[in-house]
Amino acid sequence: MHFSSITHVLGTLLIVTGSSMALPLICSLYYNEGDLFSILISAIITVALGLPLWWFFRKNQDLNIKDGFFIAFFGWMLVSALSGLPFMIYGAIPSFTDAFFEMMSGYTTSGATILTDIEIVPHGLLFWRSVTHLLGGMGFLTLTILFLPHGMGGLRIFRAESSPGQVITKEKFKARNRDTMIWLWGIYLALNLLETFLLCVGGMSLFDSLCHSFGTVSTSGYSPKNASIGFYNNAYFDWVIILFMFLGGMTFMLFYHMLKWDWRTLRINTEFRWYVGFLLFFCGIVSWILWKENTYSSIMDSIRYATFQVTSILTTTGFTTADYEKWPQAAQMFLFTVCFIGACAGSTTSGIKVVHYVLICKYMYTSVKKVFLQPMAVISIRLNQRAVEPSIIDIAICYFIVNIFMVLGGGCFMVLVDDMDYLTGISSVIATLMNIGPGFGTVGPSENYARISDLGKWFLSWNMLVGRLEMFSALVVFYPAFWKR
Repeated sequence: MHFSSITHVLGTLLIVTGSSMALPLICSLYYNEGDLFSILISAIITVALGLPLWWFFRKNQDLNIKDGFFIAFFGWMLVSALSGLPFMIYGAIPSFTDAFFEMMSGYTTSGATILTDIEIVPHGLLFWRSVTHLLGGMGFLTLTILFLPHGMGGLRIFRAESSPGQVITKEKFKARNRDTMIWLWGIYLALNLLETFLLCVGGMSLFDSLCHSFGTVSTSGYSPKNASIGFYNNAYFDWVIILFMFLGGMTFMLFYHMLKWDWRTLRINTEFRWYVGFLLFFCGIVSWILWKENTYSSIMDSIRYATFQVTSILTTTGFTTADYEKWPQAAQMFLFTVCFIGACAGSTTSGIKVVHYVLICKYMYTSVKKVFLQPMAVISIRLNQRAVEPSIIDIAICYFIVNIFMVLGGGCFMVLVDDMDYLTGISSVIATLMNIGPGFGTVGPSENYARISDLGKWFLSWNMLVGRLEMFSALVVFYPAFWKR
């Protein structure tokens, strides 16, 4: 591995992270709640650590894919550790374990929190908490690539931070990697600004609008309110956030093609059609259950609350407008099922992703058809009107199986180390591995992760990182051959 270039990239990453603290600094100056010093000193420490790494190791060497995996895994760990400094220095989260958990949850867009009373935390720190969503949603390594010299192998870093689904769909829409990053971030920031504007038009304060926009488009879920979006009890806010959660769950490549008036790409995109189909089915069935059981007084309220919660979980956002653990058991069962799906590859979401289900379902259908109906036929599996290679099918099946094993194994681990009930144990792993945030049991929408032991929090933090890096990029560093020349 090229450790000199790796160190240079990590230094650049720290400088970008420290510089990003300028945003909460401005917020802290405006509200003047005593958190200015903690943010300022944290920014200085982070930049001071990054500058010598960036300067003394700036030799331009091309990075290989192993370097990209190393940077992706340890870069997220390093940044999460240093980003917790403002909370620790101020005293809002004095424990390093808790601060690391909160920041890892922010950057991985999980939205799981250990804060028992969010609203007493100063605005500057809350804004920094939401800025981690803004950076992590698109992947802060993609932002770092913009500041790297040409020829440093930014594509390898991008591949290491991207999902296997992007390998499957072969999404690359600009010839130069840096141009791709600029387009991605431009589209991403435009969606954030548009949602902020719409929320402000509806009467939400600018601070709350920005925090909720950062948590929506990035499909993350941190809210400055203890009751999340349910605090407002406002149908307009609910539908605006539903719309942008849906957009955040789309492949960002599709936005680029729509801007170019290339609607055919959207029309033939198999994953997008399945994504819409999943949403319509689960929103419809949960709405019907809530209406049939008289959970809400009208059919429109049933549709509104069901659509919000299904969209929030499917896109791994984690916002809530109601305590869904008080809903009928049938509705909860469908929500629990949605936890295993995720949205589109190439979006800001996590989870198993729709494209893997598309390929697995098509594989099962063609296998049954070939065995029982047309044993001599050669049947290809097609995605976006193109034949898919057999090796890609293997990746999809492997990815699904590894996720299921990690959920089962992780659930057993949490029950053993924390002596919790099985629902909370397996739900905490699902909610962190899929980067959803709130789960069921004592980590449900009206609870948080504060009561989990330090060992449990470190394990769940690792789950969040594994889920955000889409499994293989985080696990490959534990394979002995990775460290061999």
